[in-house]
Amino acid sequence: MSNYMDAYESWLNDPYFDEATREELKSIQGNEKEIEDRFYRSLEFGTGGLRGVRGAGTNRMNIYTVRQATQGLANYIVEHGGQDKGVAIAHDSRIMSPEFARAAALCLNANGIKTYLFESLRPTPELSFAVRELGCIAGIVVTASHNPREYNGYKVYWEDGAQVTPPHDVGIMAEVAKVTDFANVKSMDEDDARAVGLFKIIGTDFDDKYVAQVKAQSIHPEIIPDMAKDIKIVYTPLHGTGNVSVRRVLRELGFTQVYVEPQQKIPDGSFPTVAYPNPEDPKAWELALKLAKDVDADIVLATDPDADRLGVYAKDTATGEYMSFTGNMSGMLIAEYIFSERQATGTMPENPALVTTIVTTDLAKAISAHYNARCIEVLTGFKYIGEQIKIFEQTGCNNYVFGLEESYGCLAGTYARDKDSIVAVMMLCEVAAFYKKQGKTLCDAMRDLYEKYGYYKEGLATLELKGVEGAAEIQNKMNNFRQNPPKELGGFKVLAARDYKADERVDLVTGEKSSTGLPSSNVLYYELEDNAWCCVRPSGTEPKIKFYFGVKGNDATDAAEKLEALKKDMLSNQ
Repeated sequence: MSNYMDAYESWLNDPYFDEATREELKSIQGNEKEIEDRFYRSLEFGTGGLRGVRGAGTNRMNIYTVRQATQGLANYIVEHGGQDKGVAIAHDSRIMSPEFARAAALCLNANGIKTYLFESLRPTPELSFAVRELGCIAGIVVTASHNPREYNGYKVYWEDGAQVTPPHDVGIMAEVAKVTDFANVKSMDEDDARAVGLFKIIGTDFDDKYVAQVKAQSIHPEIIPDMAKDIKIVYTPLHGTGNVSVRRVLRELGFTQVYVEPQQKIPDGSFPTVAYPNPEDPKAWELALKLAKDVDADIVLATDPDADRLGVYAKDTATGEYMSFTGNMSGMLIAEYIFSERQATGTMPENPALVTTIVTTDLAKAISAHYNARCIEVLTGFKYIGEQIKIFEQTGCNNYVFGLEESYGCLAGTYARDKDSIVAVMMLCEVAAFYKKQGKTLCDAMRDLYEKYGYYKEGLATLELKGVEGAAEIQNKMNNFRQNPPKELGGFKVLAARDYKADERVDLVTGEKSSTGLPSSNVLYYELEDNAWCCVRPSGTEPKIKFYFGVKGNDATDAAEKLEALKKDMLSNQ
């Protein structure tokens, strides 16, 4: 785009932008590549909101781009007559998160919209709960989830408590896109907003309601006091928002041997001990695993900075080592426990359903079938799982029992409409107590699960492609897959190809074409023989293209070999 230099000059010289912003921009004078990256576009407000690197510029997360997006959201809310219902706002521990949250609140207030701002950082799932509990029209969480430290972001929720889905996501995006002139962005003084009753603070009394809902999901709370002294739990919030809530829930349920990694328990947006605060990254576990070995912990848990995702390690007594659990594995352990114990205690609802995503393990289908539950697959993104809960409530067709996605996110119960690591921690620790009473570890329980249903194994690979050129390369790779669909992958014949962007499934054996049945999304999925599959899509929040793989083996070794062959073949096509 040729006018990025004009935009740069405008920000550099316009007194609308504060002195610190203009000084930051002066420091990059002459660095055309940096100027281009900051100004070649406006930071895209996508279906989930904003996500980007902090800094000055139109393609960065800053007070101005946050207010600009919020003005678009405000226009949409006013159009829907939701001013009096208000908007709940929470934020994580990242640098500038409190400032962005306050800026969003005051922009909404200036548009006559009431806001409920949490007094300090809170887990994302508590915001999801707050939207419905307070009867709000919408919610905002200022977070970049598990992205690297230089990022921040902004997620929008609608009145059902889930992140926005069609038609609201498209409607809000359209309104945000119309706000091109900063002169049209409103704000007001906080004291004035308080005086007219538009700016309200949510305190710790609200936490009591949320924690009560989380604890209500426990199936066998009576087991925990008996086993608490025998189970050692190491936990790290990775400098994020999970520490207070996780420790409180575990303490109130009766767990007594909980060790929190001391260097990572303090919220800190610079993430001094981890370059990438993501439970999926093995490097993020170094300190927690060291502590686990020192205290001989049974399980090791990590939540991401906004505490909606949970990572797990467990000690395998057979080897003495700590075994890593993928999100698929920990999610399936919890699912099996909930379904089996709901059935055993007579608390399984009628027409039970498990909701999962198209890139999550097929073990979910096997467990659902075993318990006569419906298994519903949705697009990647927990908002689509939350949307199913809303549909169930509106139609009465099913009752939600559990939902999960492969990226370490799950939800037991319907009090929230987003993934919740607080309830995941609670359920997993309860599962550990349940099996420990039987003389088993979580590793033993996982092996039992594979023996019962089959050796399902999944993998993920990502390619990071940054900047303007990277975005174009990601698009080229997707186009290449569409134009040259593979016939065979990893020794598996491709039986069918789904293109969710074109809403088309092609049976490659019969040539028959049908609809995917899901909303349009830039995702390609290949059904392979022998219960194998793979999928490719661009990340919605980072400059990456993601490849997902799944196989079913005769045993653990067979599954690992099949997965490796599939992954190698898929990536060699790059």
